[in-house]
Amino acid sequence: MGHALLSVSNKENLVEFAKSLQESGLTLISTGGTAKHLQEAGLDVTSVEDITGFPECLHGRVKTLHPRVHGGILYRRGNEEHESTRVSLEIPSIDVVVVNLYPFEEKA
Repeated sequence: MGHALLSVSNKENLVEFAKSLQESGLTLISTGGTAKHLQEAGLDVTSVEDITGFPECLHGRVKTLHPRVHGGILYRRGNEEHESTRVSLEIPSIDVVVVNLYPFEEKA
């Protein structure tokens, strides 16, 4: 199966949801605080930084803006050229994206 990318501000019920994703065969990829939360709950999580080779920056506002993330979401499944490019560039297949919006007004 593929991967699920999780990057959330509100982590309520996240662990249970992430467990269900893993149980369905998805590998979890996650950003800083979300990854830490899931790892502390005993889940196996790959950090976005491990995928991109680039650290989060600007106080965590920039995390997933990278071709290895967007390519994994946007490539056309079943398109031989896209599949070949994805594999050659080591882009994971990201089949599920779990996000909720950052509370900008609260954090400004």
